[in-house]
Amino acid sequence: MFNSLRTSIENKQRVTELTNKLALGAENVIARIALGYSLSKDANLELKSIKDSKGKEYSKRVLFGEYYPIYSSMVCQKYQLHNLNKEIPRYLKMHIDDGIEKIDSELKDNPNILGIDLLLRYIELGVDKI
Repeated sequence: MFNSLRTSIENKQRVTELTNKLALGAENVIARIALGYSLSKDANLELKSIKDSKGKEYSKRVLFGEYYPIYSSMVCQKYQLHNLNKEIPRYLKMHIDDGIEKIDSELKDNPNILGIDLLLRYIELGVDKI
């Protein structure tokens, strides 16, 4: 069982910048969006390439609220893991870091995009996969 997750040191500043730029709510909102966005990509990430944990800290309760079972289920589905697998928090952390980096990169390519436009585009991409 875990109580908190930390982003990489590189992503600590990115979280704050993305939160301010996109104006979608608190920093945990950006982390949730990043997690979902990263999980939606076809690539599976390797645990051996997990980044440091010296960045922004999120308590499990603040980050996931009452929806932790849903987020962990998405990881379990993607990686074919049992829901009691002790590596689930590491996968969550890895996908949060990956998603933050991907969103930051997209914003560098399109710096004028509004947060709601970015979110709607991600939703549309997800719906198109169904």
